[in-house]
Formats: sequence, C-alpha cells, structure tokens
Amino acid sequence: MSTPMYVTESGEAIHGIMAEFATPADLYHAAEKIRDAGYSKWDTYSPFPVHGMEGAMGFPRTILPLLVAVGGLSGACLGFLMQWWMSSVDYQLLVQGKPFGNFTDGGWQAFIPITFECGILFAAFTSLIGMLALNGLPRWNHPLMKKERFLSSSDDRLFVCIEAADRNFHPDRTRALLEGAGATSIELVED
Repeated sequence: MSTPMYVTESGEAIHGIMAEFATPADLYHAAEKIRDAGYSKWDTYSPFPVHGMEGAMGFPRTILPLLVAVGGLSGACLGFLMQWWMSSVDYQLLVQGKPFGNFTDGGWQAFIPITFECGILFAAFTSLIGMLALNGLPRWNHPLMKKERFLSSSDDRLFVCIEAADRNFHPDRTRALLEGAGATSIELVED
C-alpha cells in the first residue's frame, strides 16, 4: 500500500500533526491511545524522561546489544589473530625458547591484553555507529523545529507528533484521536 501524501492549502507537504499535553500522565495515556490505534510512525517529546514511556509507546527491543556483542567478539578475535599472525608468521621471534604459535605452554597469555582492548574498541565503535544508524542520525533539520511552540519542549512542554508517512494517518481522524486523548493544542506541521 502506498503512503498517501497530504498537502496544506498552500501546497506544502504535511510532515504530521503535533499535539501538546499538560502533564506527563496525560502524555503517557495519550501514547497508549495512539499505540492502541495502530500508529507506528510517531514520537513523544519531553524535557525529562517519563517513566514507562517506551512501554506505553509499544517499543520493541532494540537489536543494538546484539550488534555490540558481535562487534566486540569480532574485535577480540581479530586482535588475537593479528597478534598470532605477527608473532608466528610475519615476524617470527623466538620468545622464552618456545616454538612459534605455541599455545599449549601458556603462549596465548601474552595475547590477552591486546585481545581484550581490541574487543572493547570494536564494541565501543559498534555501539556509537549502531546507535546513530538505528536512530536515523545525524538529521540536520527536523520539521518540528519550525514551530515556535515546539521549541519549549526542552524547557517545560510535552508533545506528541504523528507523522503523515504513517499508513493510518488521516488529518481529520488523527486530530480527533489527539483531541480525545486530551491534547491542549494541536497543529499541522509542514515538511
């Protein structure tokens, strides 16, 4: 099903509908109503964390911990293999009279610090890059920043924005849902 495109009377594309709520409890209950109505492309904005909001929004578990584990283990394996290859194949040095690549007499123990650090390094970079990618960042401009009222979301205001790209979005029905959820102010957001 193709996403419907809505435009204002002046011909500007609609990004979505933004609604303001008076209290964190109102925002929380509105998020539950929006989730139950089947919307999937929407977000809440608050100057402080609202306890339990991810549950009210119906967030699934993120894949980021799995990506970080794979990145960390890959880094550890590559660090170990790098040291083994350097000391056993590329530039062989006889250390403590032990044969090259010997791991039966404790030769692997010298590789542990670098193996550990490579694992931590790869996990850290995977965490940062994965978080940015999964959040769709960096985004240099957001349509909500054009709204004067929304700029207070970092001080003392609570907002919900339902995007027009959502398959359930219809300007009139979405506005009615937000009014029924207790919104104190509702505005169209142009793209």
